[in-house]
Amino acid sequence: MSRRLSNIIGFDDAPFARESRAPVPIVGAVFAGPRFDGVLIGAVTRDGFDAAARIIQMVRDSKFAAHARLIMLQGITVAGFNVIDPFSIQDTLGLPLLVVSRKRPDRHAIRQALLENIDQGEEKWAVIEKLGPMEPLGGLFIQRVGLSGEEAAAVVERLSVHSRIPEPIRTAHLIAGALTRGVSRGAP
Repeated sequence: MSRRLSNIIGFDDAPFARESRAPVPIVGAVFAGPRFDGVLIGAVTRDGFDAAARIIQMVRDSKFAAHARLIMLQGITVAGFNVIDPFSIQDTLGLPLLVVSRKRPDRHAIRQALLENIDQGEEKWAVIEKLGPMEPLGGLFIQRVGLSGEEAAAVVERLSVHSRIPEPIRTAHLIAGALTRGVSRGAP
């Protein structure tokens, strides 16, 4: 029997200028079932390795911490190549994680970029390797930590109301875009 994962926080990063080294905003959209319930806003280092710690802090410091049942991520990286360590988040918060993407990433290109151009590239690639390749699910690609394929499919189906992307991630994407551009646009 699968769990009812009803209180979900979806995270996405804000757009940023390629040449910028400023901290990059990240947004958490909090949902209680289908209802949009709140927003968390923080920032991470461009191409850093602090995204998991920052997400943990944002959730822990929020009024939503006690009710959160699942963390959703729009991809495994934010702010360029700031790799989110989902195992660290699960171990610290005790919550399962679901990574969602419209497209299957090119693992070879990611590995090459990390190992040749990015600080702590080997450690970041080790996280991606441990997580494994993305699985297809209803026109999307997912990675999961701490939840079954059946649970992941149920959450995605229940929360994909206006597009294939689940509402917590879609909403985080829209808010994050508005933070830096003044207006939201486009799909995650």
